[in-house]
Amino acid sequence: MNDTPSIDGDPPPLIWRKSRASNASGDCVEIASLPDGGVAVRDSKNPQGPHLRFSASEWGAFIGGAKAGEFDSPSM
Repeated sequence: MNDTPSIDGDPPPLIWRKSRASNASGDCVEIASLPDGGVAVRDSKNPQGPHLRFSASEWGAFIGGAKAGEFDSPSM
């Protein structure tokens, strides 16, 4: 990510990306790296809408939980 401020002093725009495993329907989330090491998350169908911001430690805990299966649907 380019951390160079723009001429007017605003932070640079975020660079959003989708997973390579995204489906063609476009129903995905996108993430962007933040200058402080955190991560922003948004709905790809609404790129101008709100986004969530997570610190590096929060994002790490989420990714660790996802890898460990903490968010898997319960078996029926």
